Amino acid sequence: MACTQCAPNQNFFAPVTWQESTMSHNVSLCLVLHNHQPVGNFDEVIEQAYQDSYLPFLDVFEEYEPLHLSLHTSGPLLLWLVKHHPEYIERIRSLVAGERIEIIGGPFYEPILPMLPSQDRIGQIRTYSTYLNTLFSTTVRGMWMPERVWESSLTTDISRAGMDFTLLDDFHFKAAGWSEDQLFGSYLTEDDGHLLRVFPGSERLRYLLPFAPPNETIEYARQVAQQHPGAVLVFGDDGEKFGTWPNTQEHVYQRGWLRSFFDALCANQDWLRTCRLGQVAASERPLGKVYLPDCSYREMTEWALPTAQQELYDDIVHELADHEKWTDIARFMRGGNWRNFRVRYSEADEMYTRMMEISRRLEATRRQTGDAALLSEIEDHLYRGQCNCPYWHGAFGGIYLPHLRNAIYRELIAADNQLDYLEHGRGDWVDATSDDYNFDQLPEVRLANEELVCYVAPAQGGMMYELDVRRIQHNLLATIQRRPEAYHRKVLQGNEQPEGEVSSIHDLVVFKQAGLEQRLQYDKFPRKSFLEHFFDNDVSMDAVASGEAMERGDFVAQPFEAKLRRAASKVQLQLSRDGNAWGIPIRMTKAITLEAGSPLIQVAYLLEGLPRDRQLHMAAEWNFAGLPSGADDRFFYDAQGQQLGHLGTHLDLHGTQHLGLIDQWQGVDILLGINRPSGLWTFPVETVSQSEAGFELVHQSVCVMPHWLIQGDAEGKWSTQMQLRITNSQQPCVLAEQVVQSMVMSTS
Repeated sequence: MACTQCAPNQNFFAPVTWQESTMSHNVSLCLVLHNHQPVGNFDEVIEQAYQDSYLPFLDVFEEYEPLHLSLHTSGPLLLWLVKHHPEYIERIRSLVAGERIEIIGGPFYEPILPMLPSQDRIGQIRTYSTYLNTLFSTTVRGMWMPERVWESSLTTDISRAGMDFTLLDDFHFKAAGWSEDQLFGSYLTEDDGHLLRVFPGSERLRYLLPFAPPNETIEYARQVAQQHPGAVLVFGDDGEKFGTWPNTQEHVYQRGWLRSFFDALCANQDWLRTCRLGQVAASERPLGKVYLPDCSYREMTEWALPTAQQELYDDIVHELADHEKWTDIARFMRGGNWRNFRVRYSEADEMYTRMMEISRRLEATRRQTGDAALLSEIEDHLYRGQCNCPYWHGAFGGIYLPHLRNAIYRELIAADNQLDYLEHGRGDWVDATSDDYNFDQLPEVRLANEELVCYVAPAQGGMMYELDVRRIQHNLLATIQRRPEAYHRKVLQGNEQPEGEVSSIHDLVVFKQAGLEQRLQYDKFPRKSFLEHFFDNDVSMDAVASGEAMERGDFVAQPFEAKLRRAASKVQLQLSRDGNAWGIPIRMTKAITLEAGSPLIQVAYLLEGLPRDRQLHMAAEWNFAGLPSGADDRFFYDAQGQQLGHLGTHLDLHGTQHLGLIDQWQGVDILLGINRPSGLWTFPVETVSQSEAGFELVHQSVCVMPHWLIQGDAEGKWSTQMQLRITNSQQPCVLAEQVVQSMVMSTS
């Protein structure tokens, strides 16, 4: 059945009359655009997307009065548009009033819904619906499913949040056993007695628009009309593919693809009619009932697989693509579960578990305080910190983009600051707690005061995996480990797409820098801090930086025993392990101390059982993220405040006791002091990853590694102490010498 002109926002459970059911149009085409920019994206990037995609699409669409579409704009992007381009909002509002555009809702800050607690799912959807209804004078009844990540249990929460329908991919339905000719309409799904209308979006249309000539889409629709009169075809995909994706701006607008497509739709409107998704939901009965498996769009399920399995999957697809039964085989092939991105990337799991901690604390705080305004502000920070983009990785940058990871932590730390204010007030305080913060059935430790928060995992080498600077809401350990990715095969092959050629982002091969195949490096361990290595005595910094240096000890990533010590104004975490280096039994004890009102992290090492006649080479690894390289206002400095190079510089210092790192733009100054002379290496950690613009080298963190040739005293012992001073400052050079003197005195 084709859609009718019906009252906007009509409830889709309303009775359907015979007049509504028997229309002369043969096919309804629902165009659903999804425009999205993540929390933390740069203003200039969003502005470019606006100029390349959102604005020119609207300019063209306004001219074609017979055409209709459904528009979803994610909350982060919509807030930006309201602030920077209110005239665009007015134009959309006018088209909504004229019933040419239907506003599609969803969760406010575009989270992957299965990763949220139930109350946050409902809260995000309801909050955004309220905002959209007010902004556009409408009533939102349908929602966009972020990344189309679906689990059946979502039905109840989506229904409770007031949504009547949503859009998934036809891939979901095929995974449930439905055939292609059963997917030209919508279905009801149910959970715990709650109902939801679900539309299958066409993967074929996703690949046709805007890459194929418009007549191919028309011919496909004509074939469907002939075989399935009254069918509903649904296209749902990113609006950015109409201008922002590589080479599409010229293709879609300058070469006139979009006008040609709209002309073709108008020329065939006697049998092919564009409809708003809500029109179909309100006027047509569902084709039946369906229960869909946990799934997403096809490509996402492939990206969720472990790298080796992705490569195998890709090989099998290419090997069988010409098989006579491939069409039948393909419908039964799918990859993994989206949740396993948190297994593939421990950094995604760290963000997730931190988010869950904030969500749980907020729910507990609601029962203890009546400050509605502050609770609402905390909730908004939490919701922003649930934006999906850096929690996974696929065709776009995802987790490999530092500014997106930093943005998530900025919001979560802001919420954490306010929750701690409600608990501790504004005075000096310090606290230490132990809990299973990362859901692995092992205890982690949280040390916190009003300046800093650090999380340590005793079972993983006593690793410090989060270090928050509260004043600037920045996690210095939002790092990432360099891992093999399936697309690295394309990097090694080096076959770049010809300039100007237009193709789907999933097939894009573009190199933003030359020689990327030589920059592929992989890490054996997470790029975190408070980690101890034993290397050969003559190892070079280059060997360590490249990952070629052999690990001669068993302290990294191995379990330590943990003890917490508390006093009125300070807390200490003491970690011990009986391990070995070069087969020599060694007991290592290390400790972190945090004091109330202090920006200092005090670190102490004691090694016992060392040989007295032999030197061993030990290094302590620290990584600092979110401090970009190659910028004049981000640099290393020495004890006299003299600059030693930008934060991507390789330094090989000897006999030093101090090193500073400054990011004057963010206003963070990190000064490391050591009570005995040491060697000190610094080098950048860079990934070769895939983003919207192609393959690129990305600075992820800077590694700072003090190292010593250690030897046991008469009792086989060796010790050292370090201090990490982290302050909100833009002028380190002026203060460096005074601060250095005080640090030497306090650690001696």
